[in-house]
Amino acid sequence: MSENRTFRFLPVAEFAGMRLDQYIPTQAAELSRTMVRRIIELGGVHVGGRRIRRASHPIQAGEQVEIFLDGASLDPWRLESTDVLYRDRFLLAINKPSGIETQPTPARYRGTLYEALQVFLRDPFRPQQQPEIGMAQRLDRETSGVILFSIHPRAHRGLTEAMGGRGAKKTYLALTQGQPPAAGEIRSLLARGRADNRMKSVACGGKEAITRYRLLEGFDEASLLEVQILTGRTHQIRVHMAEAGHPILGDRRYGGPKVLRSSAIPRLMLHAWQLQLRHPVTGEDLRLEAPPAAAFSSCLEALRAGK
Repeated sequence: MSENRTFRFLPVAEFAGMRLDQYIPTQAAELSRTMVRRIIELGGVHVGGRRIRRASHPIQAGEQVEIFLDGASLDPWRLESTDVLYRDRFLLAINKPSGIETQPTPARYRGTLYEALQVFLRDPFRPQQQPEIGMAQRLDRETSGVILFSIHPRAHRGLTEAMGGRGAKKTYLALTQGQPPAAGEIRSLLARGRADNRMKSVACGGKEAITRYRLLEGFDEASLLEVQILTGRTHQIRVHMAEAGHPILGDRRYGGPKVLRSSAIPRLMLHAWQLQLRHPVTGEDLRLEAPPAAAFSSCLEALRAGK
């Protein structure tokens, strides 16, 4: 599977009582029973509007069955100690890989960063006790880099205030099409379009978004930018750069190039590079940095080689 797909079925009386993992293959021949079980385990099957993670769940006539596929691996991603950038009693910073959802979606619960954190932080001596996780920051699925969580109640409010206001300095690296001016600031009101569900700048009715950038390296067909966001709007950098005529490489949603010198661009070339803020409990200054992922670095080296 390589793209988002959704199946919806309304069972008739003859299927009442059948197991969920038996029913779905009768309606979607391309989904084997083994595959269906894995999708159920991930959390991609909903019955009557509720996520169902039990393959033996009995079908009821007239209760809608929905299957959501996001095109990603059916093997749930797991957090490793090498992904941890910083950890103390109160905070945990991760270098998030590209392709991993930050929080649960209709297509999956297992394998998201949030669920992987629950597994990673679970006390082996008290496995039934859920870890305290405060999510004050989001990164798009295809964006890699620094993402910070609070893991103690004392840190939740302070981290949320820092990340929601201007108490945190967020710096990204982006590979964009063309060569923008050496430095610039983009301000607009962002809102979600009703027709295509994409974010865009509007004259009124949106939320203020401020993006600053500076050119680090210029190439024939692309540029490496250092980008800072003073606000944290959905898809902010992606929208602002696309509307400025310099979409991010690999950004299929906002018109970014899919190919670089006859080679496919494997991912969105946007990386959350640095995060600076004051620790919400201890007050110390934190500077967290995540090295760019291999695919990002390879794309940058390809640009440098052809400079």
